[in-house]
Amino acid sequence: MQGVCVSVWCVCVCVLLHSATSQPPQESDTYTECTDGYHWDPQTDHCKDINECETIPDACKGEMKCFNHYGGYLCLPRSASVIPAPEPPVTPTEAFNPCPLGYEPQGDSCVDVDECERDEDDCQPSQQCINTLGAFTCQCPDGYRKVGTECIDIDECRYRYCQHRCVNVPGSFSCQCEPGFQLAGNNRSCIDVNECDMGAPCSQRCYNTYGTFLCRCDHGYELGPDGFACNDVDECSYSSYLCQHRCVNEPGKFSCVCPEGYQLQGTRLCQDVNECEAGEHQCTDTQTCVNLHGRYQCVDSDRCQDPYVQVSENRCVCPVTKPGCRDLPFSIVHRYMSITSERSVPSDIFQIQATSVSPGAYNTFRIRSGDDNGDFYIRQINNISAMLVLARAVSGPREYTLDLEMVSVNPLLSYQGSYQSSSALRLSIYIGPYTF
Repeated sequence: MQGVCVSVWCVCVCVLLHSATSQPPQESDTYTECTDGYHWDPQTDHCKDINECETIPDACKGEMKCFNHYGGYLCLPRSASVIPAPEPPVTPTEAFNPCPLGYEPQGDSCVDVDECERDEDDCQPSQQCINTLGAFTCQCPDGYRKVGTECIDIDECRYRYCQHRCVNVPGSFSCQCEPGFQLAGNNRSCIDVNECDMGAPCSQRCYNTYGTFLCRCDHGYELGPDGFACNDVDECSYSSYLCQHRCVNEPGKFSCVCPEGYQLQGTRLCQDVNECEAGEHQCTDTQTCVNLHGRYQCVDSDRCQDPYVQVSENRCVCPVTKPGCRDLPFSIVHRYMSITSERSVPSDIFQIQATSVSPGAYNTFRIRSGDDNGDFYIRQINNISAMLVLARAVSGPREYTLDLEMVSVNPLLSYQGSYQSSSALRLSIYIGPYTF
């Protein structure tokens, strides 16, 4: 029986290996079979050990080293060494090395042995062998540190090399930045990204902020749910009072529109166009232009009807010499006015004023004709004036013609009774189609 000592990390382990040399068979000299790990050697007529470390490709995997022994082989760490069984004493004729370990004689001196060049090192495949005087060292690659005989990856992320995020990889590391930042030139710091200069998806205005950006919209638009798109604001849908007449929405804004016969005053109010003053009417020379809300009307200059005769442009007189004038007002004055629809009531709309009054006369005012529905009434102010009042809200377009009469009673002018006379104001009232 033979002994082999295996030294692993400074621990010596002895492995006893049975001698597997087969004895020649007794029955026949032609018996050539051997046990596993041996093959028949016809020259010596014995079973010879097979060196599996040479015959088996990659017999040991990874960082393990193959050591052949009789009838088999061992896979041990590369730092292990196999100490063979004690050899017989060296005879005086055998060579003697007078140099220390790691050196060899050369002439009269000792020179260093380069174990790395001779492949006599025990460095792992990932390590680099570096020769030293009398020995050698095994150096780990960058990003690794040596623990015992092994190279262990250095976790650089533990040392806070990165400003934001650190990703450790075997032998190295990489830095990553949060969204909205990018790596600086040192590959460790993170600097803000100006998304507005890099095509941020804002449809109108973009504002860069630290680590992100904001989208903003122009006046008349509002930011959509995605935070990027700007949608038109329909201002007209917010309020029915935005425009006095009609609101028209436009991209980013709105405009107010007035009906025909009106013009925009400012941005939202509608004002009646006075066609008579602007000369935008088609009345003839024998007609008078009367401006109304939203339109105008041409009135004939000759407005007196029999038995009245015209004494001025707007005044008609019924002569006392005509029999038909006995029960009629002595004079009729024509006036025209226009008011808006749906006025709040009661509303004073026209004041009646007597132009001349006889001394001692007592005057009363009344609506002689034209108000069949009671939409108006007279409120007398004093002996010479009264107010026409709109009693109920009315909608246009509509037209009224009221005869407002002033009856004058003067007892001083008659010995046989009071003297009574009257005059009338024929007021044409036009109700406009709108409340403005």
